[in-house]
Amino acid sequence: MESPLFSGLIDLPWWGHVAVALVLTHITIVSVTVFLHRHQAHRALDLHLVVSHFFRLWVWLTTGMVTKEWAAVHRKHHAKCDTPEDPHSPQILGLNRVLWGGVFLYVKEANRPDTIERYGHGTPEDWIERNLYSKYKILGLTLMGVIDVVLFGIVPGVLILATQIAWIPFWAAGVINGIGHYWGYRHWSTPDASTNIVPWGILIGGEELHNNHHAYPTSARLSNKWYEFDIGWLYIRILEACGLASIKHVAPTPHFVAPKLAVDHNTLQAVISCRYDVLAKYARLLKRIYAEELAKLRRISPQDARALQTLEPWLDRDDRMLRDPERTRLAEILPKSHALQIMVSMRRELAALWGRSTASREQLVRQLQDWCRRAEASGIEALVEFSRRLRSYA
Repeated sequence: MESPLFSGLIDLPWWGHVAVALVLTHITIVSVTVFLHRHQAHRALDLHLVVSHFFRLWVWLTTGMVTKEWAAVHRKHHAKCDTPEDPHSPQILGLNRVLWGGVFLYVKEANRPDTIERYGHGTPEDWIERNLYSKYKILGLTLMGVIDVVLFGIVPGVLILATQIAWIPFWAAGVINGIGHYWGYRHWSTPDASTNIVPWGILIGGEELHNNHHAYPTSARLSNKWYEFDIGWLYIRILEACGLASIKHVAPTPHFVAPKLAVDHNTLQAVISCRYDVLAKYARLLKRIYAEELAKLRRISPQDARALQTLEPWLDRDDRMLRDPERTRLAEILPKSHALQIMVSMRRELAALWGRSTASREQLVRQLQDWCRRAEASGIEALVEFSRRLRSYA
């Protein structure tokens, strides 16, 4: 008779236990990214009641997290991203603290009644949520532990449970919230430090594409470029094909027509909807002008060229992400290049346009018309071309 320490109802070799642990943790990852994140926190898709409840049950069994708390903490992260009020910003708290202690930061914020009250709306509050999932958080993990031990034996069962418990706190709360706001590549000039860690979102269900998500938080698909892969989106499409999910939002795709003579309401709406695409194209234009101006200064004033070189990392950064010394440095050196000074100033004005929530649509149309008029009168050919392109968004 085999020892219960290493054998349960299902007898597996060591690699079988490893495979089981990876499959179970992957189901947890899918539950977090599809159910908690895209469905509950951002309403990017609707899920069939059976699928939704399965994910909610699985999250309770494997993480002990409460849907309302998770959604509230995540929504606050978006509302206060990379500011002192962000629950887990490595830009504020340091990478090590978020990477290795992200779960403790989550628990701390989840225990704040004001956060739950303000940001936890619209999450499940049915009988089973009130009387089981929210009330007995540890019971789910206990039941999962018993199931693992009975099925696989004491030692394999405990190791599988430990893997299940540790996976989300480290990879989601630590890696995504930490490295995803510290290191990686960026497609979109969002007003935060979010990055895409790698272009293949497999290990953490697509959450690796974090800059894409912060640019389009209500999109059910986190991949934006042809070479990016979001496995969470694959599962959503499978659920949709089976009639178990309905996609509500995806990132907008820019459409263009012949340049209009003047900006109108439709142009304004298209520009605001595709604002990160607009800024990405402007960034490429800004880099081109920067290279031309740098080459010119190297010929006529090498000292000014060396000073201008120090500004490259900050030229296209959102003004809210600049520190005071960086703003001061920009203000001191930009006048050495008239073209760059205009380009940076016009970029700030354009980015501020969609942040003016108090302005009426008519006011915003006039402001965008004025922006295009001044761009085309600037004498900078690249800026004139960009204004024409801006009037082509439809």
